[in-house]
Amino acid sequence: MMLDRARSALVLVDYQGRLMPAICGGQAAIQEAVFLARVARAVDVPVVGTEQNPAGLGPNVEEVRALCEQTMPKMHFDAAADGLMDLLGSLGRQIEQVVVAGCEAHVCLMQTALGLQAAGLRVVVVPDACGSRRPADKALAMQRLAQSGTTHVSGEMAAFEWLRCCKDPQFEAVLQLVKERPVVQG
Repeated sequence: MMLDRARSALVLVDYQGRLMPAICGGQAAIQEAVFLARVARAVDVPVVGTEQNPAGLGPNVEEVRALCEQTMPKMHFDAAADGLMDLLGSLGRQIEQVVVAGCEAHVCLMQTALGLQAAGLRVVVVPDACGSRRPADKALAMQRLAQSGTTHVSGEMAAFEWLRCCKDPQFEAVLQLVKERPVVQG
């Protein structure tokens, strides 16, 4: 399955300011989420955020929140149990694929991805944009999600699948976002 931007949405789960300092690699996860959101907006893929118990954990970090068309507060760890499916249904298009990323990977991100999958959507996870306090928890979450049938991609894989062709009118804009990303050696 390749991503189809006409049938996709991006869901960014719980990048909350009070939580992120405790997330291992939190700043890198935020940067990847921002990249995904900028690409999604460039190719007209709706971007939705969630915030777990915002009265207790506060809002998402501003750089993520500013790129979300809507941000949904929730109390369940699985955003699908708090109305995410209704929100996706209100976006004015038939959503069949959801690209998801977020924190904590082994709690809210994983339960939301599994909830969306149980609701019949194809779920694509971007591990580089996910985080947990403990790396082992993130690793187990990614393993469990993969075993459950979610697809895992990099941010650039999602970007170029949404584009499909270098003749796409948004190609140059997305290519510029790709070039602005820091190159990690290793």
